[in-house]
Amino acid sequence: MIRSKKIKKQDLDQQVLDSMFQLKKQWTYLDSILDRSIDPTESGQFDLALTKAKYFYLMREARIRKLSANQ
Repeated sequence: MIRSKKIKKQDLDQQVLDSMFQLKKQWTYLDSILDRSIDPTESGQFDLALTKAKYFYLMREARIRKLSANQ
């Protein structure tokens, strides 16, 4: 029973790291689009703010779980 919890925790930790990397790429992509646009739309700015919020939430979660990308 204890062993299965470790496997689940490791899977969840990896999922958090994968989501963080994916959100960072999405954040950079959206930010570059908004920087190049003449009149950024509200929905674009909303998507960027939402992506930032999700990224920082996962950063906080990774800090609590004491995760590192170098594991």
